[in-house]
Amino acid sequence: MSLHPAFELLRDETISEINSQAQLFRHRKTGAEVLSLVNDDENKVFGITFRTPPGDSTGIAHILEHSVLCGSEKYPVKKPFVELLKGSMHTFLNAMTFPDKTAYPVASQNLKDFYNLVDVYLDAVLFPLISRDTFEQEGWHYELESPEGPLVYKGVVFNEMKGVYSSPDSVMHTLSQNTLYPDTTYGKSSGGDPKAIPDLTYEQFRRFHQAHYHPANALVVFSGDDPPARRLDILDGYFSRFEPQHVDAEVKLQQRWNEPRTVHGTYAGSIDGQKRRDGMVSLAWMLDPPESREAMLSNGLLGYLLAGNPAAPLRKKLTESGLGEGMIGGGISSYLRQPMGVFGLKGIDPADADKVERLILETLSEIAETGFSAEQREAALNTFEFNLREHNTGSQPRGMSYMFTALGTWLHGGDPLAPLRFEEALEALKQKAASGHFEGEIRRLFLDNPHRLTTRLEADPGQAEREARAEAEKLAAIRDGLDEAALAGIAERTKRLKALQEEADRPEDLTRIPALALADLERGIRKVPTEQSGLSGARVLYHDLPTLGIVYLDLGFDLHVLDSDMLPFLPLFGRALLQTGTSREDFVSLTQRIGRMTGGLSQHRAVATRQDEAGTAAWFFLSGKAVPDRFRDMLAIMGDVLLDAQLGNRERFRQMALEEKAGFEARLVPAGNAIVDTRIKAGLTEAGWIAEQMNGVSYLEFLRDLILRIDGDWPGVEATLRAMKARLFNRGGMVVNVTAEGELWSRAQKELAHFVSSLPDETVPAADWRIDPAPRNEGLVIPAQVNYVGKGANLKAMGIELGAAASVALRLLNTTYLWDKVRVQGGAYGGSSRFDISSGNFAFLSYRDPNLLKTLDVYDGAAAALRGEIGQADLVRAVIGVVGDLDRPQFPDAKGYAAMWRLLNGTTDELRQQRRDEILSASRADFLALAEALEAVARDGHVVVLGGQAAIDAANARRPGLLEIGKVV
Repeated sequence: MSLHPAFELLRDETISEINSQAQLFRHRKTGAEVLSLVNDDENKVFGITFRTPPGDSTGIAHILEHSVLCGSEKYPVKKPFVELLKGSMHTFLNAMTFPDKTAYPVASQNLKDFYNLVDVYLDAVLFPLISRDTFEQEGWHYELESPEGPLVYKGVVFNEMKGVYSSPDSVMHTLSQNTLYPDTTYGKSSGGDPKAIPDLTYEQFRRFHQAHYHPANALVVFSGDDPPARRLDILDGYFSRFEPQHVDAEVKLQQRWNEPRTVHGTYAGSIDGQKRRDGMVSLAWMLDPPESREAMLSNGLLGYLLAGNPAAPLRKKLTESGLGEGMIGGGISSYLRQPMGVFGLKGIDPADADKVERLILETLSEIAETGFSAEQREAALNTFEFNLREHNTGSQPRGMSYMFTALGTWLHGGDPLAPLRFEEALEALKQKAASGHFEGEIRRLFLDNPHRLTTRLEADPGQAEREARAEAEKLAAIRDGLDEAALAGIAERTKRLKALQEEADRPEDLTRIPALALADLERGIRKVPTEQSGLSGARVLYHDLPTLGIVYLDLGFDLHVLDSDMLPFLPLFGRALLQTGTSREDFVSLTQRIGRMTGGLSQHRAVATRQDEAGTAAWFFLSGKAVPDRFRDMLAIMGDVLLDAQLGNRERFRQMALEEKAGFEARLVPAGNAIVDTRIKAGLTEAGWIAEQMNGVSYLEFLRDLILRIDGDWPGVEATLRAMKARLFNRGGMVVNVTAEGELWSRAQKELAHFVSSLPDETVPAADWRIDPAPRNEGLVIPAQVNYVGKGANLKAMGIELGAAASVALRLLNTTYLWDKVRVQGGAYGGSSRFDISSGNFAFLSYRDPNLLKTLDVYDGAAAALRGEIGQADLVRAVIGVVGDLDRPQFPDAKGYAAMWRLLNGTTDELRQQRRDEILSASRADFLALAEALEAVARDGHVVVLGGQAAIDAANARRPGLLEIGKVV
């Protein structure tokens, strides 16, 4: 029996693997399909997905994804999405375009807020306004400041995709996928190729929405503890307004090739004339759609067995070959109807591409012949089983993971429930693993599969300039072909669009956006149970939380015992602990032992200015997780890693350094705003300087020098690593953090006490770092068509003290002034500001920005914007949004870790409550205080830009001496 007369119940089953009651419905009138998962998860999830396979590379689906969230029938304001960002308790709020679908998921722990989000999103996707103005703003348009000026392209997606096409890794992936599936939608750029985006017309855009955004083409997921009957009521309120419609959105199958193919490409980048390392090569195979959950799980396990960790045989063979700096791909994708398996190398000499191709094929053949060892199979199966049962999705709601897992088959007419189950499939693979199943799959999927593509990519130092010139010449030719009336029309349209962008929404329309009230917010902070004790001189913290039978352990070591010149070694030092082996086992055996005995070990660093202004909290952590019966085994592994890691393997360490360098260079464009942020703060505080040494441009410079030192002075490098190990790993300066249920903790204490007492107990004095941060204005050059523009300062050093309520003013600044000026009017993909109350660091940042000086002018105008009229509704929304960020849900391991980190950096519960009270009591005075601070930033802040040479040179020409040039790539 269905829960609602408008829906037919197709399936009603319990899925124990996700502790959910799964009900599959079909809307009787329109055919819309709904998967309703009922469980006890308070982090409620809704998502509506449409099949949107594009027929070209104009980015039509991507531009539409942006545009539907810019006003709708029920909510006719310019940016309802931003209004939700401004003042919702959402735990997830976004939209994303894939090669064959567009998804709109939201999540919230608050039921009222959840219903608000669902309503706004349903109205946005089904009844959007999508005016020509919105299309031009989010997609593309000609911009002409005056009839005499140059014609340029503007548009948020246009500039976003310029950033994507400036990333060599993205160019490699796009070229491989498009060429491997030439006759299907996967042969197009779903995000949009900047060269093709201006071919898209508004009429095509409108037709695409009419054809695809219909309930008949919708797949809806609900998950969580909200009332299931109410879900269907909400949906029918929207779906019943539509008539039945046939939607042809099937992803056609690519016909198989009879023989492998090769494609060559280039990317905008520099060439090292002495020893070229600017090339990439990958082998990609098109695979058959998996027909069962077992086949899906088998694909994932095979990819992990081959290349899922540094000790996996294919990854190991490639990285130890000396042919390249880092692996490409390394597994089998699951998001395409016909999956793609990819393995390759980056950082190669283009002349060695044939060698890499042969090595991949020969290694696959060798593995298929000799087989995986029992230890390899056991480690992979245990790792997968642990992850499946734990289902720790980090910051993403679990319901979203269920949604995208179901869509893998559902999107193409398959069973959405089958992928959510794994018990039978896992058990079947365990039985098959020892009888050559995975070796046979290597032959079937790769060696005997002629649908294989070799993609070769290399740097072209003139490409960026050539593409910019071609675009300018194209626009000049278009301009020359227009008469005075047409030019005047474009100039007038430019002026009109800017006026519309600056025009405020009507107050009566803004009030339509549903919102919570301050009374809906919890007044008190959320506390994590924490017991403090000691073991053999070490500080022990225990958090009694439900962990599904898993013990989480963090071992922390104070970095103040290290000399300042040791700090840049830490990322590689941490990797070396886990990836060089011990005196009794090589790193392959160690990796397999970790996989067999635990849920995984990891290492990381954490650095922050202490809240009590008593210096910097700087720690190294080794973390692990295990079931109780394996806790002793995990401790034994941790002891071996900490005390017996073999740090003298020069070739292994050199390869890790090359991988680190290649990985950092690959992040320059996708994470340019984070790199600029780190660089700005390096000149402001000790904590900022340390972070830059381990994760910023300085770290990249260190890696490049270190690779030379490894060859020229390996004894010196090894001596540094051994000195770091001797200084760090002593129990006297150690913190032990345990998160587990009480009964598990009782069982673990004795073993933990024995482990801690076995560690060295030498007293190591704190080093004198003598760090003197020095801010400066910099232009960091990369071969990109867009920029990342930052400006910042330390407010405390300026004598300015802001309270926690500044975060409310900052949220409104980000979601109004900066969103409008940097993104909407400036055409950048994003613009924001950040403030750290403990350090006093403040920074403006932009992302994939076509501008430079204009963006700096926007930053300098922020103070005036804050002094404008602030409505009570906007103030309340901003408060709600900030509190929502504070109250984001965490899994138990994250709660335990966060509680520990607060203790280490001096954040007491009393301070947290004080700051929450300040936020809840925010007023106009807090906006004025931030305005005063931003005037100081405008006057005395320093600028860091990561961007193209031409843009930086042009900025210096207009404002001589603005930026000191520093080349990054």
